[in-house]
Amino acid sequence: MSISPDYRFYAAWLLILSLLAALLWWLTPVLTPFLIAGVIAYVLSPPVRRLQALLGPGVPKFLVVLVCEIVFLLLLVAFVGLIVPVLFKEAGRLQTQLPGLLAELQTWVTPLLQSMGIELQLDPQGIKDFVSNQFQSILHNSMDSVLSSLRIGGSVALALIGNLILVPVALFYLLMDGHHMLAQLREWLPRKAEPGVIDFVSEADAVLGEYVRGQLLVMLSLSVYYVAGLSLFGLSVAWPIGILTGMAVFVPYVGFGVGLLLAALSGFLEMAPLQASGMLAVVFGIGQLLEGFVLTPRLIGERIGLHPLAVIFALLAFGQLLGFVGVLIALPASAVLLVALRRLRQRYVASRLYAG
Repeated sequence: MSISPDYRFYAAWLLILSLLAALLWWLTPVLTPFLIAGVIAYVLSPPVRRLQALLGPGVPKFLVVLVCEIVFLLLLVAFVGLIVPVLFKEAGRLQTQLPGLLAELQTWVTPLLQSMGIELQLDPQGIKDFVSNQFQSILHNSMDSVLSSLRIGGSVALALIGNLILVPVALFYLLMDGHHMLAQLREWLPRKAEPGVIDFVSEADAVLGEYVRGQLLVMLSLSVYYVAGLSLFGLSVAWPIGILTGMAVFVPYVGFGVGLLLAALSGFLEMAPLQASGMLAVVFGIGQLLEGFVLTPRLIGERIGLHPLAVIFALLAFGQLLGFVGVLIALPASAVLLVALRRLRQRYVASRLYAG
């Protein structure tokens, strides 16, 4: 039985794409800053186009790109500046107030455990000494690691600084010349495959656009919710923790976990254990239900068509292959793969109908 030329053509392209994917996986450490810049450029491209259309052809494009990139970087720096001081503040408070917190926790928990036949005695001063030693050990080891990397040629520091410089530079050129790069890639497509590839890319772009818009709405909605919920319970750092929890949901489960940890740390330092526990249960319990059953299904899931199990598998698989960057791109990449699977299924069903 002879193989159809069409199937040989698609098999050849599948082999080429597989080799390209293997090469990209092997070059992940090198490509990471370009990948980060590409994701940011995809998000910033619509604002750049709209601002350029608003200002008119008299304003050079590089000025429009520069303004958008500077605004984005300033917002990123402001976000980091909002969160980092809170982390240092809470770490210092934890070290100084831990004995009192443990004593209060023992007073609250011990009768409950005794009623169940469990004897538990905490040593607040001993735990404080242990935590202090651990903080000092972590700081000492971190400084030793930094100094060691500088002594061996500064490879770690140089790589970090290089990536911090490379990402904005790559972002600028992608925003400036991204459409020219895509046009050049289009010239490499075989004429026979060009219509199908262009149609696939257009559909994938539409799905990714829906994902980005839905994700931004989820982030904004959850930021408002967590700030309001934590403020109602009187948490002094409700604003930074609420904004961090809402904005970090673009990394699924990580944003919720980090926000819960910071809120628990601040809550137990500021409030009675029962009140802090109630705050965490109410605010983050309702927040997780709101995110999982209302916002994400309505604003993202229905737009890109991913089942919750597919979301979990995508996060684990992409995280295993590409690390933290893989977790970032898991959902949009899965949306593109879903488009490809839909098209393969349509071709398969059409071929069966034709054969029948």
